[in-house]
Amino acid sequence: MFEKHPLHIKNPELQKSADVQHAVVRDQRHTGEKIPNDPKDRIEAYTDRLENIFLNPDSRVRERNIDLLRPKIYDSLIIKRGNFPDSYFELQKRVAREQGHGDIEISQEMREQMIDTAIADQRHSLDAWIDYLSSEDAVYPAWFKYYAWNQITKLSQFDKERGEFKKRTESTVAPFPDIYREPLAQMADLYERVKQDNKDPEARAEFDKKFPNLYAELIVKSLEAGVGGGETIEGAWVKFEQGEEGAAEKLFQSLDGRGTGWCTAGYSTAQTQIESGDFYVYYTNDKDGNPIQPRLAIRMNGDTQIGEVRGVLPQQNVEPLMQEVLEEKLQAFGKEADAYHKRSSDMKMLTVLENKKKQGIPFAKEDLTFLYEINSTIEGFGYQEDPRIAELRADRNTERDMLVIFDCTQADIARTPSEIRPTTKAYVGQLEPGIFQKLPATLEHVYTAFPEGKVRRIESKVGGKSAGTLQEELEAAQINIGGYAESMLKNKKEFIATPELEEMTLIRLTVADLGFKSSATTDQIYKRAEELGLELCPSDVGPTLRLQYQNQPLGEWLYIGMKQIADSDGNPGVFMLARDGGGLWLDSSWARPSSGWNPDGGFVFRLRKSES
Repeated sequence: MFEKHPLHIKNPELQKSADVQHAVVRDQRHTGEKIPNDPKDRIEAYTDRLENIFLNPDSRVRERNIDLLRPKIYDSLIIKRGNFPDSYFELQKRVAREQGHGDIEISQEMREQMIDTAIADQRHSLDAWIDYLSSEDAVYPAWFKYYAWNQITKLSQFDKERGEFKKRTESTVAPFPDIYREPLAQMADLYERVKQDNKDPEARAEFDKKFPNLYAELIVKSLEAGVGGGETIEGAWVKFEQGEEGAAEKLFQSLDGRGTGWCTAGYSTAQTQIESGDFYVYYTNDKDGNPIQPRLAIRMNGDTQIGEVRGVLPQQNVEPLMQEVLEEKLQAFGKEADAYHKRSSDMKMLTVLENKKKQGIPFAKEDLTFLYEINSTIEGFGYQEDPRIAELRADRNTERDMLVIFDCTQADIARTPSEIRPTTKAYVGQLEPGIFQKLPATLEHVYTAFPEGKVRRIESKVGGKSAGTLQEELEAAQINIGGYAESMLKNKKEFIATPELEEMTLIRLTVADLGFKSSATTDQIYKRAEELGLELCPSDVGPTLRLQYQNQPLGEWLYIGMKQIADSDGNPGVFMLARDGGGLWLDSSWARPSSGWNPDGGFVFRLRKSES
């Protein structure tokens, strides 16, 4: 009897599905070899296909693949507008009354806004799972990632008071569950043990039905464990060396039951992470002076590259108390830690503002400039934005703060193009057709909404260099060039460099800034940009801007609005600027006319010159 694939045991009908059949046909066409009519072989062909799409070792290829599929994922899982129950709007009315707003009537416009917000929340919660499970941090077997995804997308959010998940239906309005990394890693361990210890397929299938309850129990235990250590910062760093016998077991045992929230608290994930590089943990002392409570972690990729830095606050943010300890340790990694020094500095600044708020000390202009991310984004160590940013902003009056930041009066802030005057210091409003020809070149502050909708103006000198020269300069600057981006540079027919050096004004904005609340296609984005007074960038803007934009935040992806260039596979692509743990990248992204883009996707277009 053949060995069954884990996913066949969990879902016997999977091997007959259209998705698996499509993967089998594709694999046979690609290899020229027939795949046996064996569930295990058929499902392996399917998971190999998924792994190539979602777990491709090249992070740029992986991101491009995922972006192509996101719209389809949204369409299949996110609640449809027609499925919003009336009870949801009645609940909003009740909440408004309890908050002291009295009895309100929900107009059709308000109803649509509520629907837009709920859909956006569901989309963001799905994005969190997609990004996590496709990242190098989620070191689970591919089959478990697939299985966890299928389980999670059937659940609503976790009810902390009742310690359970609610099931999703087609009319569920709540977002998808939050990610609890430590319990998820423990679930992977449980399933691995069951797979090894219990050979009875029916018993294992019965165990699978318990996923929501088991996962909920582990979450409750993790939350109850919390984080010990209090105000103590004295302790010691321990290095778990790659290749050291027993290192993974020691690491796992030191984290087990400590409530860190790290996925490394699962043995299988600890083992996988130790195989990829050294692992450093800082433990603070107990009352007897023994370093036992994990508070900081630094995971390495290979010998020198820092894979991630994590703390024990929600979303694995670093505690303010531990910033100095972390900063001192980062010094030992030299230039490799440069990208993390800004994060440490930003977290220290947030702590300063937090203390100022507690003491009632007014925020100065430079404090507000930092808090509202006027000049650069605030970067932290967690998976999501540090919650202190929202907490500090929540008590602020943004209208008054704008006057301090922009050093102006209310009359100096235009809300519509007709209000623009020679003395205007800022524009905060919708982008209307031809808006960029109406905004003065001297206007520094342009927002579709303050502070999240900042539209940036970039002055750049482009041209006079061949594709070969640009590639040489990129390599000399130690900038990574993705394989598809390199093939675009070498496409002599379609890569057309600007003949002479030319000063260009580039406009950087998001898909949402262009007016799209949900995903938009490449053609829709390009058409809207043209209406606003922008035009496509020449081919050489991508590599040129990559050379100029070397302080790009870690984890940011920026796309060049340009005429598509065919890559080595014949797919139409645009240049993409990215920065990850491996450094700065000039890469590419598929940009078919019908390709979908997220609202928060950042684009760069060229400002169309005014006709004289």
